[in-house]
Amino acid sequence: MFDQIDAVLFDLDGTLIDSMWMWESIDIEYLKRFGLTCPKDLQPSIEGMSFSETAIYFKERFHISDPIEKIKRDWNEMAYEKYKYEVPLKKGALELLHKLKEKKIKMGIATSNSVTLVKMVLEQLKVRSFFDAVHTSCEVPKGKPSPDIYLFVADKLNVIPQKCLVFEDIVSGILAGKSAGMKTCAVYDKYSESQEQQKRQLADFYIPDFTVLL
Repeated sequence: MFDQIDAVLFDLDGTLIDSMWMWESIDIEYLKRFGLTCPKDLQPSIEGMSFSETAIYFKERFHISDPIEKIKRDWNEMAYEKYKYEVPLKKGALELLHKLKEKKIKMGIATSNSVTLVKMVLEQLKVRSFFDAVHTSCEVPKGKPSPDIYLFVADKLNVIPQKCLVFEDIVSGILAGKSAGMKTCAVYDKYSESQEQQKRQLADFYIPDFTVLL
């Protein structure tokens, strides 16, 4: 898997950390503030969107009067404590980071999450030092499945896309990596179990967790 690879790019939520479980409950709680019920198609509709794109989507779909920045600030406040105290690394992730560092393979984060939560959780889990570049989709024109964030991080690492390997847990992320011209490895996550067959078909590799790579 790591042959001819100069950089490994990780999605964050659902891939490197176990955090996808919280977002549906946050969406339900947030919409309840406005007397709204969370529709069943919400999660598939926003999958892969950047934090900013998701806020715009909420504002337009649910006619929320709050400014985009307040919507994002509210979400950060709702998620902050959970990210700080309840979100662990995925099984085998820390050991893999050590292994890649030993091999002198560059590492980057390419996430759709907010910069506030990303910075805090990486520091809290004591893994920030492993990564040569950490960026969010809010820094590029389009979120996943657009390849923008992966191309952006590869450029920051000074590595050509064809020499990058992407780890992703959802279909839109795998498509983003493939569109960027990178190798992709699908990672199991309970949240995306319904996509399992499609993930296996799309990605170059599939793993149940990172321990199989150690």
